[in-house]
Amino acid sequence: METQFYLLLSLKTPRGFENYGQYFLGDDREAAHGLFESLKGKGEIDGAALLHTDLMETVNELPVKIKTIACTLEEQGCNSKLIAREIFRQRNLDSYEE
Repeated sequence: METQFYLLLSLKTPRGFENYGQYFLGDDREAAHGLFESLKGKGEIDGAALLHTDLMETVNELPVKIKTIACTLEEQGCNSKLIAREIFRQRNLDSYEE
């Protein structure tokens, strides 16, 4: 079974944290961790954090949370641009290097 990585986006609501988006990163562990480490936000989660980004891995088809960061809305906007750029690069430009 192949391991897959993805980013899970969630926001705080009166009912708790609810997921609102995902970015699928593929099966490259090093690339997934590298991208996550380049995201803006804090690794220290406090009660005031309204937006979370989780690095997730599927293990035996079950989701496993690896790391979490808390972001402001501005940081999440910057992260979305960075994620889109990196996924585009991986899917389009890296294929020319092979």
